[in-house]
Amino acid sequence: MSESQKLKQVAAVFFKLGVFAFGGPAAHIAMMEHEVVTKRAWMTREHYLDLIGATNLIPGPNSTEMTMHCGYQRAGKKGLFVAGISFIFPAVFITAILGYLYVNYGALPQIQPFIKGLQPAVLVIIASAVIKLGKKAIKNWELAMLGVLFLTASLVGFDQVILMLCGGLLGMCYFTVRSKIQQKTYTVVPLFMVFILSQVSTKLSTLGIFLKFLKVGSILYGSGYVLFAYLDTELVSTALLSQKQLIEAIGIGQFTPGPVLSTATFIGYQLGGFWGALGATTGIFLPSFLFVWLLNPLIPKMRKSKVLGYFLDSINVVAVAIMLAVLITMSKQTLVDWQAAFIALISGVLIFKFKKVSVMWVLVIGAILGYVLGFI
Repeated sequence: MSESQKLKQVAAVFFKLGVFAFGGPAAHIAMMEHEVVTKRAWMTREHYLDLIGATNLIPGPNSTEMTMHCGYQRAGKKGLFVAGISFIFPAVFITAILGYLYVNYGALPQIQPFIKGLQPAVLVIIASAVIKLGKKAIKNWELAMLGVLFLTASLVGFDQVILMLCGGLLGMCYFTVRSKIQQKTYTVVPLFMVFILSQVSTKLSTLGIFLKFLKVGSILYGSGYVLFAYLDTELVSTALLSQKQLIEAIGIGQFTPGPVLSTATFIGYQLGGFWGALGATTGIFLPSFLFVWLLNPLIPKMRKSKVLGYFLDSINVVAVAIMLAVLITMSKQTLVDWQAAFIALISGVLIFKFKKVSVMWVLVIGAILGYVLGFI
């Protein structure tokens, strides 16, 4: 297959995910696994797990960076950019329209009934991915125990990035000692982006908006939801945005498909119109492209090293444990009435019984059921 054909494949797959990927990073990664591993076999499930583990160690939105890794794997460096842009564009486009409506009319479309139907369907999709990835990640009883330990820690509320690093280091040390391997010590050095301008004027120009969101995108670790804590510090505390506006922006990020960081587009439009939206969007996502570009070629080398292989194995188990913790938490918040339970049941039958049914159709059916059952 030619490079141009591969790039077209990458664009089609990740644009579709960008349109239908509701539910946050865990759901996005689950849908991606179905598309690129189960359905198209672009890579092994083991390598997909390695990408998840490595992605959790660098700044930026995890699920968006996973699209870039997958694009790189399928079509090289060009595939990285095609995948990332294709995934980001639908969310940014929808969010920009909502930002325009909000700024000019002070109102947003009523989409809550559809979202209520999507949420139970998303739970089942995450559960399917946890099962499949867990089977590959848990290679022995020690890794199973490690998973249980860090599942508990995640449910208690420990920071996800700290859990990933601690889990990787703990597993690496244990398995290295167990196998009596004497090798050099490896140090994982985090990547930092240095900025000349860390402070910008309260009257933000397009460049100022770009720089502010570039800084956030460069130091944002873990889930995209952590973005809101950064934005509160960067925008609300400096009186550039009110608390009410930030909360409404958070709602937009959750109610639209694709990356949660599309919230930046909505906020950018509020701060500086079209060019503000463009500056915020470019700034928040640009570091992810650079980090993935640097990291992706190193992952196979890490896997070839026995010591770093133990590190990846352990991180992979912790990553699955964190996905399971997210699933448990979301289930408690979502399955609160018979309508949600019914949608989850139907989605479960479609996912586990009729395995050829696309997860996209599961989401569409869930949204329709949410709207219809809302009248009962």
